[in-house]
Amino acid sequence: MDSNTDEITHKFPPFFQVHKDGRVQRFIPSVFAPPTVDPQTGVESKDVVISPETGVKARIFLPKVNGSDPIKLPLVVHYHLGAFCIGSALSTTTAQFLTRLVSEANVVAFSIDYRLAPEHPLPAAFDDSWSALQWISTHSNGDGPESWLNQYVDFERVFLVGESAGATIAHYVAVRAGTTTGSRGCYSAPVSGG
Repeated sequence: MDSNTDEITHKFPPFFQVHKDGRVQRFIPSVFAPPTVDPQTGVESKDVVISPETGVKARIFLPKVNGSDPIKLPLVVHYHLGAFCIGSALSTTTAQFLTRLVSEANVVAFSIDYRLAPEHPLPAAFDDSWSALQWISTHSNGDGPESWLNQYVDFERVFLVGESAGATIAHYVAVRAGTTTGSRGCYSAPVSGG
């Protein structure tokens, strides 16, 4: 066995350790859930690619919609927790949380799967999250690449939320949006914990 495979160069308990060969071993792996239709609530989800260059994705959650001409719903832009190095917008934990939120609050949710450290050191998570908000804003005139955002979202009611590291990202993106020329105002409600 190659000693480079097992030799550890950096330990960051309880999150991860880095091996000499560059491999990162996470101690709290994300369990991924495929996009689906929740049988209990009717909430539907799907994944979209925000940036083909970086591979950044997001998952959209849509409540059960009745009628051919539905009313426009508020958009909750979500940034997941995980100390910038664990967690995912595509995890079962995030799916359970956002499915319930979307069902009970009757909103559309958009959860950004930003790139994680240490493979992608900060500010990658911030850059990915800002790029995702810019991508979302291309839909504000109803002509963006994602039909769910065009059809169902009221861009006068956009909220940024997150837990832990995600709350930090939500705050950063809100401040940047508020100070960027041409940006629409938005409300940031970071959630502490986790």
